[in-house]
Amino acid sequence: MNERYEIRIAGSGGQGVILAAVILGEAAALYEEGLNVVQAQAYGPEARGGASKSEVVISREPIDYPKAVSPKLQVVLTQAACDKYASDNAADGILILDDFYVTKLPDIKVKTLCLPIVRTARDAIGREVVANMVALGVIGKVLEQWGLLRPESVKKALLARVPKGTEELNEKAFEAGYALL
Repeated sequence: MNERYEIRIAGSGGQGVILAAVILGEAAALYEEGLNVVQAQAYGPEARGGASKSEVVISREPIDYPKAVSPKLQVVLTQAACDKYASDNAADGILILDDFYVTKLPDIKVKTLCLPIVRTARDAIGREVVANMVALGVIGKVLEQWGLLRPESVKKALLARVPKGTEELNEKAFEAGYALL
């Protein structure tokens, strides 16, 4: 793999997109061999509700630029984030949209999947706050299909990073997201 894999998770402040990307970056850096990884984030001045995105760049080659320019995979959890970032997607990439908060699909020619990320967190797990871990499960499945990361690596990083006492809840959310694809 000489390819540069750019992954973006976007939503609003309070949805945990930064934590999800930190876990993804740690999974690739700490539990996989031969990968270079950079994680970056951007968010508005509001603590909750403002625009938020987090990116992970993964490559076997040195990474010369730390930000996503044309993400091969985006998971978008809000309409505002969709409106702002969907058009950045690589033409050969995948755009995954939450089917609850994203109600107007972008008019772009890229493989787009609408998945019940928030509804899975709310209905199957019982806590919307773990939508980020459901999204991480979806990402884990895509990256496994691409031969980039093993889901066990993501789970190890997840269990090492989430607050003590929430490991079981977060792991269950990850598994539910993984099963969506």
